[in-house]
Amino acid sequence: MKNIDSRTHTRGESVYLDDVPLIQGTLFGASFGSPIANGHITSLDLSEAEKIPGVVRILTYKDITGQNQIGGIIPDEPLLAEHHVDFCGMPVAFVVAETYEAAHAAVKKIKVEIDPLPIITDPRDAHALGQLIVPPRTHRLGDTEAAWQSCEYIFEGLAETNGQEHLYIETQGAYAIPQENNALKIYSSTQSPRATQAATCKVLGVAMHQVEVDVIRLGGGFGGKEDQANAWAALCALAAHILKKPVKYALDRMEDMAMTGKRHPYSSDFKIGLDKHFKILAYEVQFYQNAGAAADLSPAVLERTLFHCTNTYFIPNVHAVAYSCKTNLPPNTAFRGFGGPQGMFVIEAAIVKAAENLGVDASVIQQINLNKTGDEFPYGQKAVSEAHACWDKAMDRFNIESVIKETHYFNSTNKLYKKGIAMMPICFGISFTNTMMNQGRALVHVYTDGSVSVSTGAVEMGQGVNTKMLQVAAYVFGIDADKVKLQSTSTSRVANTSPSAASATADLNGKAVFMACTEIANRLKQVAADEMHIPIASITLKDNHIHVSDQKHEMTWERLIMSAFFKRVSLSEHAHYATPEIHYDKLKEKGHPFAYHVYGTAITQVTIDCLRGTYQVDAVKVVHDFGVSMNPLIDRGQIEGGIVQGIGWMTLEELIYDKEGKLKSNALSTYKVPDIYSVPKVLEIDFLETTADNLAIFRSKAVGEPPLMYGIGAYFALRNAIKAFNPDAHIPLSAPMTPEKTLMALYSKPLKPDQEKNEETTSSLEVNQR
Repeated sequence: MKNIDSRTHTRGESVYLDDVPLIQGTLFGASFGSPIANGHITSLDLSEAEKIPGVVRILTYKDITGQNQIGGIIPDEPLLAEHHVDFCGMPVAFVVAETYEAAHAAVKKIKVEIDPLPIITDPRDAHALGQLIVPPRTHRLGDTEAAWQSCEYIFEGLAETNGQEHLYIETQGAYAIPQENNALKIYSSTQSPRATQAATCKVLGVAMHQVEVDVIRLGGGFGGKEDQANAWAALCALAAHILKKPVKYALDRMEDMAMTGKRHPYSSDFKIGLDKHFKILAYEVQFYQNAGAAADLSPAVLERTLFHCTNTYFIPNVHAVAYSCKTNLPPNTAFRGFGGPQGMFVIEAAIVKAAENLGVDASVIQQINLNKTGDEFPYGQKAVSEAHACWDKAMDRFNIESVIKETHYFNSTNKLYKKGIAMMPICFGISFTNTMMNQGRALVHVYTDGSVSVSTGAVEMGQGVNTKMLQVAAYVFGIDADKVKLQSTSTSRVANTSPSAASATADLNGKAVFMACTEIANRLKQVAADEMHIPIASITLKDNHIHVSDQKHEMTWERLIMSAFFKRVSLSEHAHYATPEIHYDKLKEKGHPFAYHVYGTAITQVTIDCLRGTYQVDAVKVVHDFGVSMNPLIDRGQIEGGIVQGIGWMTLEELIYDKEGKLKSNALSTYKVPDIYSVPKVLEIDFLETTADNLAIFRSKAVGEPPLMYGIGAYFALRNAIKAFNPDAHIPLSAPMTPEKTLMALYSKPLKPDQEKNEETTSSLEVNQR
């Protein structure tokens, strides 16, 4: 089945926030952000800004009618700065004007005086000063201290990953419209309608039933609109609440990039020990997460880093510690993978360091240590593994021996071009790690003409979830897809929604749709059974008809619906689904947090121009654990998009903040993302279909986040190509591998022993500068 949005997308008819028709009298907002990353506000002068023609009101924290707080996990984030600013771009005032132009002109006239304080941008510096968002978290398995004694080889190192800009096509924004009796309706570009509703109500000081958040669709999210959408909705709602007029604010691209958080940069120390057969016996790692100036979702992201710190490998002795470090950057937030990619990069870096020192290919160590069913993760859950199946099929399906031979031959016959190849196996847990959030709801109406309306808590943001929800309803009712319509996501139709995140959206909401439709279908079958005087067990719904003992009956779907209506049988149902079996004890750091895991193996091939430092990704070939895909077209698209986004994070996308905490890579001229010339020339995806039961909808495993981690292979493939040109090259384990870094590494010299020791303890800032 095709994506139901394809036609309107390609015709330019799909409705996003900026396409919602404006009500007469709508006002426009613009935020004034702090020009300083850390300091005390001594004066705020709005007088010149207020004189701009068209300016209606400029709001500050003094105008907030409820609480000046939008923090979710931890209440540590003011909506508008009071006496202190924590990062460049922190909202200090909100201009409301009759036009977009007037609002932005007024922002430029606002004057603020701030006494500066020391600015911290490096997480290790924050950690040294004790500036932590939450206490450290630790995962343990076995006894690493005792295990070191049994290790034949031990290696230590430092690994780093930079942040990543979400760069959704549609920027952050909201449109708040006053309703009667002091209520509000908010159109918001949010992945989490409930969180946006709750944050807005806290700021306004009203009950949640007074505010409806409605989401038609997003032009991309990738986690950046999970909590970060709340501020802009709350600002519009506050202005609308006070002025009793509609207020809209859609950030421009440079505002969005400068004022919003990104993927968390990490700096990490590792120690890995192997026996003489290259079996990993012990692994220790310390993660220093750059959380930014407030918690946002950093504690949860940190937790998932720990959950994925061993990737797809079984390591019997693990000690992993994670620190969420408070710095003077915009609060960093969710991004596809949610901390998992950062943890997985470090274990892959540790394996590569061991392999290079032992003179073997990293794939040898990877394959030996793949987990198998029954192996225990450091957090206590036992694996139901497809790791070996994915690896073996990839090696066979893509003829890895031939690829390796071709790579060696090419490198031996070319001086200024070198190829590299790397394997990237993955294992990613599916569920919110906060057990409470693993619930979904659906509201289904069957109308008397046989058409069906479905409302869920799922937010469509390009991932095709509405198509999958439609498929579930059409399948259960046995009707054509064009009889089903997906409604926008509204907190008034489906309340208390979990965010569309964690790769769990289709599972949670799809199961709820299945339950609601099944309940209605059972009532309909009973109506038919009573009317025809036959057992209900003999009736099925298929092909828009009743089927009796698998034989098509003359009674159509429409006639059945009318029969049920005449008999006053309910044609509506609200269903609630909560993922069974999952649990986690954060005090013990043990439990069963995931409904299931997704596995896969990618083979990445690259070619470097060793004269210029430029490169291309020749191919990414993947065997992915889909379970039983319910929509291969959509799932394949998600895999392709995730891989390219992961490659971008590992190669081109480089966030740069200066020492003053100002974002320098603040536009598409200074922040490079993969374009059509950057994507793999060959992108081949093979489905590993398994019949094992799981908790996925129709056993169709999640594809939202797992494929991004395949992109990590691009970094190590480039590293191998550099080594083919310069075997003694010094290449810090620091991503992204930009063309600049590649060029420097190609002509670098090996470190001396004393330099190598310093390398392990140097700060991330120094590594990037060097």
